[in-house]
Amino acid sequence: MNHDPITEKKKRTPAGLILHLHPRKVRESTLRFSLTFGLGGMAALLMVMQVVTGLLLKFHYEPSPGEAYDSILNLQQSLLFGKMLRNIHHWSALAMVWIVFLHMLRVVFTGAYRKPRDVSWILGLALLILVVLSNFTGYLLPWDQLSYWAVTVATSLLSYVPLAGELIREALLGGKEVGQPTLTNFFNLHTGIIPLLIIALMAWHFWRIRRAGGVIVAEKERESPMVDIRPHLVNREFVVAVILLAVIFFISSLFDAPLRERANPSFSPNPAKAPWYFMGLQELLIHFHPFFAVVVFPLTVLTAAVWMPYIRSDDTGQGIWFLSGRGVRAARFSLAAGVILTAIFIGLSELLPDPELLLPAVPPMITTGLVPFLILALALWVFLRFTRRRFSLSRAEMIQSVVIVIVASYTVLTLAGIFFRGEGMNPVWPWQI
Repeated sequence: MNHDPITEKKKRTPAGLILHLHPRKVRESTLRFSLTFGLGGMAALLMVMQVVTGLLLKFHYEPSPGEAYDSILNLQQSLLFGKMLRNIHHWSALAMVWIVFLHMLRVVFTGAYRKPRDVSWILGLALLILVVLSNFTGYLLPWDQLSYWAVTVATSLLSYVPLAGELIREALLGGKEVGQPTLTNFFNLHTGIIPLLIIALMAWHFWRIRRAGGVIVAEKERESPMVDIRPHLVNREFVVAVILLAVIFFISSLFDAPLRERANPSFSPNPAKAPWYFMGLQELLIHFHPFFAVVVFPLTVLTAAVWMPYIRSDDTGQGIWFLSGRGVRAARFSLAAGVILTAIFIGLSELLPDPELLLPAVPPMITTGLVPFLILALALWVFLRFTRRRFSLSRAEMIQSVVIVIVASYTVLTLAGIFFRGEGMNPVWPWQI
């Protein structure tokens, strides 16, 4: 059989990759469900669901303070399957945040962020941020009390960013307060700009993964036999997609998307809390100087995440969950340490006297900002040295432990802000809220 070299060359160009979601053959070892749990594919499917349901909702939504709430009510009460449509859009949006986040953790725990997958990792970080921003901009659109004041609180965090923070906040809100310009800005971002950015970055992300050789596997499995994607891969993806759709439809049939009373700018609920994905930052504000809580901590974590692929490492264990048996034990230890130490920190912060009252002559930037930040940095350094010696960890396993501590700490901060903060953001038991 003759082969046309020009045709073969065209098939290998980036344009050819855009036309195909998968190569014709894949390694049999990459088909194991426990390797990826289908998280990347589920995120892509959820994005499709968001676009489809969002476009249908857009036909009935009025982006104005006087009409937005009524249009949601009319959608739910008068339109056939309108409530179900909104429920699917709401729960698939929340699921997408979790799926993308878990997908990023999977990449960390299998060491799949290093070269030649470094650009894919950075694109994944950008996609995670955009997915959160998509949820946030859509949060305001129902224009009820919950969404109005959650957005008010969350955008107020920008005021603590020095120099440009207030300008960014006013540009996002379209003024000093949440109003018609804010709703217009959020509507356009949510239905236009952010989805286009997500789709563009997803296409680039998929292409980079194909270029890097697909899903990473353990070294001993890299020479496994090649198999056709149909039926071996396609059938598996179809089953995962059906199960995901069934779960989303089941949840949407049982639980309605939240809709409180109409937004009232003159009446603020007590407490007014940010959306759940920003509650960790709001909790940090209680314990740290605003500049450190809103700027230093997030930028430090983001910078470290971008820098991760370029930290020199021996690269052993890639494609293996938690990299090794030592990595598994260190991961459990880091998870327990992050949860317990963060809970202890919150408790001590509530019980001990306020440093600003004890040392009124010292600037708050130092007493509640720089000093606690340096203490935490020192504690993390000591913890990592102890963990490395106890478990004989490689550098990649150390990075994994740091990620687990940060995720565990932010999770505890988020849960504390949601379930253990009452009026005035004072500590209460969950049943007292």
